Amino acid sequence: QVQLVQSGGGSVQSGGSLRLSCATSEVPYSDYCVAWFRQAPGKEREVVAEIDNDGRTKYADSVKDRFTISRDNAKNTLYLQMNSLQPEDTAMYYCAAKNGGGSCDSSGSMDYWGKGTLVTISS
Repeated sequence: QVQLVQSGGGSVQSGGSLRLSCATSEVPYSDYCVAWFRQAPGKEREVVAEIDNDGRTKYADSVKDRFTISRDNAKNTLYLQMNSLQPEDTAMYYCAAKNGGGSCDSSGSMDYWGKGTLVTISS
């Protein structure tokens, strides 16, 4: 089973910043569509940002201009830089990867998942 190892996250006050990382040595992110999802208590899992195998990025409207997804192919690591964090960003954040091209904004289409990391934003 492919392991995506997440790090980062934690608790910050509103307006603060955090960076999440997701590394693997088992699949080449450059050949995958990789994404960050989040799930808040009582809510469905939703895509936050994705970057496809050609490097094109897409963001949920709720995080556009605040979050940045990036990928370091040499380190095979995916990042999510989160700025101007708000209490509504509080959730468990997951990285995920889908083999091949195309979009990866559907949790059901992803092949591999990280175990999740908790992000808590206090007002």
